[in-house]
Amino acid sequence: MEKKSDVVAAVAAGAGLTQAQAAAAIEAYSAAALGALKAGGSAVLPGLGKFTAAHKAAREGRNPRTGETMTFAAKTSVKFKPAKAATDAVN
Repeated sequence: MEKKSDVVAAVAAGAGLTQAQAAAAIEAYSAAALGALKAGGSAVLPGLGKFTAAHKAAREGRNPRTGETMTFAAKTSVKFKPAKAATDAVN
């Protein structure tokens, strides 16, 4: 499943929903998960894994071309930890 339409079709078929209902459910989950991540929390996809918000502090680095010292701003990124069931399914 590489496209959103593929995911919507699979969810609709698996849950016995129309494609519009499946798309609405996926959008609602996405909005709720992003809201939790923005608040610094986490979002779980049961059986697949857990998304968490991770804060990265500001740091200094070097421009490899000029050797000039640069400062990278602090930011929050998203980390994903796969569930054991997902790891076992692909191995």
